[in-house]
Amino acid sequence: MARRLLGLIRKEFAQIFRDRALVIILLWAFTAAIYTSGHGHSAEVTNMPAAVYDLSRSAASREFLSRLQPPYFKTVAYLDAESDIERWLDSGKASLVIVIPPDFERRLHGAGQAQIQVITDGTLAMPATVSIAYVAAISGRFSLAVLEQRAAASGIMLSNLPGIDERLRVTFNPNMLSSWFAGLLELLNMFTMVSLLLTAANFVREKEHGTIEQLLVSPARPVEIFLAKIIPTVVLVLALSSLSFLLVLVPVFHVPIRGSLLLFYSVAALYVFAMTSMGIAIAVVARNISQAVMLMILILQPMVFLSGAWNPPEAMSRWMRWFSVLSPLRYFIDFGYGVILKGNGLSLVAWDIAGIVVLGSVLFGFSLVWFERTLR
Repeated sequence: MARRLLGLIRKEFAQIFRDRALVIILLWAFTAAIYTSGHGHSAEVTNMPAAVYDLSRSAASREFLSRLQPPYFKTVAYLDAESDIERWLDSGKASLVIVIPPDFERRLHGAGQAQIQVITDGTLAMPATVSIAYVAAISGRFSLAVLEQRAAASGIMLSNLPGIDERLRVTFNPNMLSSWFAGLLELLNMFTMVSLLLTAANFVREKEHGTIEQLLVSPARPVEIFLAKIIPTVVLVLALSSLSFLLVLVPVFHVPIRGSLLLFYSVAALYVFAMTSMGIAIAVVARNISQAVMLMILILQPMVFLSGAWNPPEAMSRWMRWFSVLSPLRYFIDFGYGVILKGNGLSLVAWDIAGIVVLGSVLFGFSLVWFERTLR
């Protein structure tokens, strides 16, 4: 059995490396794709184009507007009429308009409260939400500065008054670098996509070329053929993922590896094994490569959205939280972040490993039975 299995594995490796286009795609997926994801995705807002409609035109309004500085905001225009607001937002030249009323300075130094209006383009919800939060923070600091000036003029020191000293401590990613999150997430997604695509594409190609019938008349048993399809993918994906750490994540994004790489790759091998089993199940159903790709998209979309990568399971509706338990990617992402960024040990990620093992066993058993039935 071992000799037949090794022969089939060599055949699979030769078939993969013979396809130069596939090799280039694999190298791109684990290097350039992760690099562009880390640099292209950012949760921060920088150089938000802002237009100003200042009806006050006073020293106080100029002092407030001077705080809207890069890298967060970029003032692109000073508007002269209210009708210009809609025109600038509709044209996309400005994503944010700050309106300062005529009585801004009088209310600021008088008994009332000065107000400003912020109108933002909500087409892109995330940048709009973050930019409004930035303006609110700037307004808060400006109000505190005005209050300190008034207190000093009255001979009162605000530092002597009771207050709350807020000190934030960000753990695991103290600089809040989105490249750590985006780059590592893309790597974990590549584990999933490449495992599915590589196995399904090779199997479907053999079905299209008729070489699968040659395997059926060979002395190899169905389980040997099944394992020969899976093992090369596991080895390749794990080897290529090491390139991601050596060439992109560590030297470019400076992602720290706080946990055990042995633990990470051991569980990653189980996860890739499960995903390749699913890939074979897809290939058994699909008649050609186009159908296989469509089935993968149909499966991958719910897996990604239910994984908790972009929206934590606690924020989902109840029925979606239950469905997220069936997503292997949910456990793998939680495991990957816990080991790489947090340095979690085996005891802290045991639940994630259990989820991967259980779902992987189900996928392996189901795919193997389906594969044997198809060969018969």
